[in-house]
Amino acid sequence: MRFGPVPVAQAVGLVAAHSVRAGDVVVRKGRPIGADDARALAAAGLHEIVAAALEPGDVPEDEAAGRLAAACAGPGLEVAAPFTGRANLHATGAGLLTIDRPAVDAVNAVDEAVTLATLTPFKPVVPGEMVATVKIIPYAVPGAVLDRALAVLRRPPLAVAPYRLSRVAAVSTLLPGLKPSVVDKTLRVLAERLAPAGARLVADARIPHEAASLAAALAGAAGEGADLAVVFGASAIADRRDVIPAGIEAAGGTVEHLGMPVDPGNLLLLGRLGAMPVIGAPGCARSPKENGFDWVLHRLLAGLPVTRADVIGFGVGGLLMEIVSRPQPRGGEASEDEA
Repeated sequence: MRFGPVPVAQAVGLVAAHSVRAGDVVVRKGRPIGADDARALAAAGLHEIVAAALEPGDVPEDEAAGRLAAACAGPGLEVAAPFTGRANLHATGAGLLTIDRPAVDAVNAVDEAVTLATLTPFKPVVPGEMVATVKIIPYAVPGAVLDRALAVLRRPPLAVAPYRLSRVAAVSTLLPGLKPSVVDKTLRVLAERLAPAGARLVADARIPHEAASLAAALAGAAGEGADLAVVFGASAIADRRDVIPAGIEAAGGTVEHLGMPVDPGNLLLLGRLGAMPVIGAPGCARSPKENGFDWVLHRLLAGLPVTRADVIGFGVGGLLMEIVSRPQPRGGEASEDEA
């Protein structure tokens, strides 16, 4: 593509590089300059205009953006009509945005004229939400550049994983001094977290803070067809031999990971009883503010695995904002149930 000033009389068919106003005549940036435009600009006293001229093999910006966006869109995504060199990708349903980061990086490394920007990986999205955008910087790119960008994509790097689990059992362990109103509020907050995923509470077990009682409650939840169990302990989990991990194992389940490099959310437990994932919720999960519990909950609801490697990877970006339920915990002593 050639770019620069040209005489107005020779600008017909070229692309206006900038918006131009001469008297009552306005030629908008990015649109082709017509014969009437050129005559009107000349009559208004303008002798030259900065324009872009496509050369053989060049691909116009909208076409290039649309083709690349289409190649990026995996399941759960659709591409809007391109405009001004931009093509946006939108979610067609609720779920989690999954991203092949090396592929996105490879697209952006092809040439400075080609850019692809996305939301953060595993972000919960809703139908119609824009999750990514392709922007072609100049008014056209050489076909060879577009071909290279397409070639690095062996498969679409972006997709939305739909929510799959919908039946959630809540188990709350109780100790003297824990008010019923606290448990009621906790379950209301959990129900609000589940709603965007189309999930709901199907069980509300309130039991003594004992391993045997928890084992029975989890076995009951699995037997009644719960897809996922969330355990809110009356006391935070301090060790793999504590009540909640012991109760999971007593039910015949396994403790997959305890602890997480996310604050708030350090004291989360990941476990499983048969096919049913079990989350030992940290105390901060009683708050509606975002915390590490949300990161794990939404992945599991979408049927995505949460591995030890995933948990370790939460550390970068895992220092979240303070939440109302734990004012200034990092400036002093925090209670045992705040993490």
